[in-house]
Amino acid sequence: MTLTVQKRLVEFLKPYAGDRTVADVRIGLGYTTVRLDNGHAGVAWTPKSDSACCTHVKDAGTLTGRSAAEMLEMLGNETSAMGRALGLATANALLVGMPSPGTLQDEVIASLNLSPEDRVTMIGYFAPVIATIRKIGCRLDILELNSFHSDTLTPEQGRDAMVGCTVAIVTGTSLINGTFDEVVAGLGAPRAAVLLGPSSPLCPDVFEGTPITHVAGSRVRDPEGIMRVISEGGGTQIMKRYLDFEAVLVKR
Repeated sequence: MTLTVQKRLVEFLKPYAGDRTVADVRIGLGYTTVRLDNGHAGVAWTPKSDSACCTHVKDAGTLTGRSAAEMLEMLGNETSAMGRALGLATANALLVGMPSPGTLQDEVIASLNLSPEDRVTMIGYFAPVIATIRKIGCRLDILELNSFHSDTLTPEQGRDAMVGCTVAIVTGTSLINGTFDEVVAGLGAPRAAVLLGPSSPLCPDVFEGTPITHVAGSRVRDPEGIMRVISEGGGTQIMKRYLDFEAVLVKR
C-alpha cells in the first residue's frame, strides 16, 4: 500500500505538533474525533472494523494523554485503517489553528464552472452534490466500493470514466481506506480534481504534484458538540452545525 500524501502530511505537521497532547478521543460509528489539550479538535471518517473480536482498537484506554506527534504518526500506518483515521483526525485538529493559503470565496462546486460539456467522475457518493451536478446536464459517473445506490459503478466498471473525465471529485475517505494513490493514478488529465468531505485535510501543500486542484474539508468550530454527535452515532448532516466548511486551491 502506498500512502504518499498521508506521509507528507505527517512530516509537514510534525513541527506544529510540538508538545501538544491528546485530551480526548471518540470513535463513533460514522466518524472519529480527536481533541487536543489546546481545545482544538479534528474529525475523520471511521472505517469499517475488520476485528475478529469485540475489541476494535487494541490500544483503547491508552490514547488519551499521548503526544499529538505520536498519534499523528498513525496516519502513515500501512496495515490499520483505524490507525489512519485516528492520525487524520489528529492532523485535522492541528490544522484548525493554521490558516490555509488560497482559500476560495465560493462554494467549491460552483467554483468549478461546470458546463453540459463536462464529464464528471465522482469517487464516493455525495448526494447533495449529485443533485447540483445533474441539474447542469453534464455527464456524471459515480464510483463506489460498496454502494447501497443503484446509480453507481464499481471501480472496475468506472476505469474508462476516470481516464476520460474533465472533472474528478474524490472522497477524502480515500486517505483512510488507503486508495488515494490508486485513485489519482487512474485519472487521465482532468482540468480539476476535488478532494471532498469533512475528513479532507486543509493543507494544500501536501497535494502539490498530484492531480488534486482543490481540497474541500472542514474545521471543527464546536468540539463539545462534535464529540457529543460522534459519540451518539451521528454523521455529516448532523455534524454540520458544529463545523466550518472550507475549500482551498492547490498550486499547479
